[in-house]
Amino acid sequence: MQVDIEDLSVEIAGARLVSDITLRAGSGRFVGLIGPNGSGKSTLLRCAYRALRPAAGAIRLDGDDLHALGVREGARRLAALPQESASEFDFTAGEVVAMGRLPHQRSGGRVTARDTAVCAAALERVGAGHLAGRSFPTLSGGEKQRVLIARALAQEPRVLVLDEPTNHLDIAQQLEVLALVRDAGLTVLAALHDIDLAAAHCDELYVIRGGRIVASGPPDEVLTAELLAGVFGVRAHRVPHPETGATRLLFDRLPTP
Repeated sequence: MQVDIEDLSVEIAGARLVSDITLRAGSGRFVGLIGPNGSGKSTLLRCAYRALRPAAGAIRLDGDDLHALGVREGARRLAALPQESASEFDFTAGEVVAMGRLPHQRSGGRVTARDTAVCAAALERVGAGHLAGRSFPTLSGGEKQRVLIARALAQEPRVLVLDEPTNHLDIAQQLEVLALVRDAGLTVLAALHDIDLAAAHCDELYVIRGGRIVASGPPDEVLTAELLAGVFGVRAHRVPHPETGATRLLFDRLPTP
């Protein structure tokens, strides 16, 4: 499913946080948003999973206006993993994943055999089947992210929106989570804090600064030393990975004038 964000602007309390953003995530593509803290990445994504309504513009899923869809229909097409999504209630991991089936259940909320099978398959897919009976608040950060991704997969969406999915994870967990997301076969729109991880996992990048897109394209084309110096204030060194040859990035502080 293709995602088109068209001339999107967001205003909160009279302040414009995002201005005239246009981007496209093609079907099955992993599209990353990068930019300094406060640049507008999370605000943009909150519109994409309908936590905010834009002041202008539209978000379209295969041409349909997301904000014109019913809540249930929108949730069948798009699932989200916000930055702050951990529950403090003592649900089991299995119960958290089962929440992903709500858009598919009738008003009575009866759990079907298919719901149970989909949830079990989602947990197994992320390597968390053994966590089903565990209390969610007691899980490690990496385990929680696996369960939350399983919940999103159990929702059976065609689009997945992720806001900093690797926050608070160690490097092995970061790589595992991004591999899980990439292998899911969905259209993915993700804000990523780590530029090198974004370069390694995304098909396209959009760079946001001051609420506007300042560059976009394949990572190798976008992540130039000039752009990284201007947007992030760092000196970047592009080096080949010793095994794959893929471009990786090393960073230093810019010299003091």
